[in-house]
Amino acid sequence: MVFLRLCVSKTRAFSFVSVLLGGVLSVGGFAAPQALWAAEITGAGSSFAAPLYEAWSAASEEQTGVRVNYQTIGSGAGQNQVLAGTVDFGASDAPMAPEKLHKGQLLQFPTAIGGIVVIANIPGIATEHLKLTGPVLADLYAGTITTWNDPRITALNPDLTLPDLPVAPLHRADGSGTTYVFTEYLTQVAPQWRASVGKATSVAWPLGAGARGNDGIAAYVHNTEGSVGYVEYAYAVSNHLSAIQLQNKAGNFVMPSAQSFAKAAEAAVWAEPDLTASLNNTGGAGAWPIVTTTYALVPRAAQQSRQGKAVETFFRWGLTLGEAESRKLDYVPLPERVKAAVLQRLATGQEQALFK
Repeated sequence: MVFLRLCVSKTRAFSFVSVLLGGVLSVGGFAAPQALWAAEITGAGSSFAAPLYEAWSAASEEQTGVRVNYQTIGSGAGQNQVLAGTVDFGASDAPMAPEKLHKGQLLQFPTAIGGIVVIANIPGIATEHLKLTGPVLADLYAGTITTWNDPRITALNPDLTLPDLPVAPLHRADGSGTTYVFTEYLTQVAPQWRASVGKATSVAWPLGAGARGNDGIAAYVHNTEGSVGYVEYAYAVSNHLSAIQLQNKAGNFVMPSAQSFAKAAEAAVWAEPDLTASLNNTGGAGAWPIVTTTYALVPRAAQQSRQGKAVETFFRWGLTLGEAESRKLDYVPLPERVKAAVLQRLATGQEQALFK
């Protein structure tokens, strides 16, 4: 559980925030919400998004007056919490279905783009030198490849001396948007995975151990020889874990980075009216193949309340002034046209056309 705490004194919150938000957060002609006294809001869900919201919160402390209590419980649980009305916003990397949004009277919008990377613990091997293809990665998780010196891996890595070490695939034990994106990628590159396992926030894994949260996966791989797992990029960096190279749709082996995530985002097609997009396995010579958008879920009925206005203030700050913090963690800010549509939706509570 991650607690994000932000608070400023009432004596300075109104005067400072009213000037800042009124003057700086008018983006694309959308006026910022009225400044708030210090307030606390609660959010829950995606561990993929947790580093991002933590950074936004810490950096906006003296500018918004909003204190955020964010619980890292996984995308599936985050969706359930906001539907139950126990939090002010939910966070999910797997978009909620339109019919479920309508029934729950929720506003869904993207907040940032990031990459999911594959990490491994192979003694004597600098993992960033290891190359895998999508089908080989699927075979590792299906149990078809059982040792790291399997001929299919050594053929991709002729310059490495890979050990005769059992492969220990690790997956998320909780309902996870990261799992949804990872398994969606495997269905795109491996027909046998699509037929036997499929994609979801929680699937029937053929084998392997489970851990909760991106942080749980990162810690397990760090401590377990032979293990392989998937995490949001910031967790690999913060735990000093090198990610493997993956072959992308163009046939090139690429390393994960903000630049390769942005290459994937450039090719995304955004759906209306829900502003969702699949960024997996997009074209482009330098595109990283496993990329996702993370989404926030906000109750429409609460938007005019004090809590709702505080939620709006937090996300407006993050989507505009928070872009520098996003880049520090190698998240990719939303494209300008998408950001403008999100800010409009925050202001009105209604879906607006993405393209005018």
